[in-house]
Amino acid sequence: MSPYPSSASPTGHWRHLRVDRAEGVVDRPERLNALTFGAYADVRDLLAELAREGGTRALVLGGAGRGFCSGGDVDEIIGATLAMGTGELLEFNRMTGQVVRAIREAPFPVIAAVHGVAAGAGAVLALAADFRIVEPSARFAFLFTRVGLSGADMGAAYLLPRLVGLGHATRLLMLGDSVDAAEAERIGLVSQPAPEGGADETAAALARRLAAGPALAHQQTKALLTAELDMPLGAAVEMDAAAQALLMTSGDYAEFHAALTAKREPTWEGH
Repeated sequence: MSPYPSSASPTGHWRHLRVDRAEGVVDRPERLNALTFGAYADVRDLLAELAREGGTRALVLGGAGRGFCSGGDVDEIIGATLAMGTGELLEFNRMTGQVVRAIREAPFPVIAAVHGVAAGAGAVLALAADFRIVEPSARFAFLFTRVGLSGADMGAAYLLPRLVGLGHATRLLMLGDSVDAAEAERIGLVSQPAPEGGADETAAALARRLAAGPALAHQQTKALLTAELDMPLGAAVEMDAAAQALLMTSGDYAEFHAALTAKREPTWEGH
């Protein structure tokens, strides 16, 4: 737990998600098949709550039913936005961006277990995760231009070129074409393939591995991967040096040496 807890009580029930917790792993916030205003807000607030509590070592995002996430709900979001003013629309789009920022800035690894369709905002949620575990029948589609909007939505134009390169990102975001699992793996969008029907199990195994590992090292690695995307090399290596020096004073670093000396497996405490 965080040594500086807030006065806010943990949320006992999430209206738009199913949340399971075990051994430092928060497993499968679900019902993301079509995102609603409430679902966006719940994912944003769940990530903030987990970061504040401090006990989570890995988070798995998955979708119930036939697909990971089909994007924004046609009636509740697309229909509703047509009646909104500019100010309301700006607030809504800022809120969806906050979800992606929360995933990238979470102090623990986030794993997307993708089966079926990951479209629109669903594709961006998977993109924002640290790992994408993907079944053969999965497909990704960044559909924003297909509805007359910019393909640069929720940080997609920032994240996707850094993952698959500018050429592939331009094709995916400009045309909105669907990409199957094989093509997604070829261009670098897939972290690890899973057998059909096995994305949840594969993601859970990865989450358990991460949760049992050196949480502080994982946290710093994720933070530096994100922070250094826009840094010159000189600033990046200086930040690496500072972070590494701090980690060399950690209990986990001392525990590794003790375990090596004693010829046993280390017991990682995350501090």
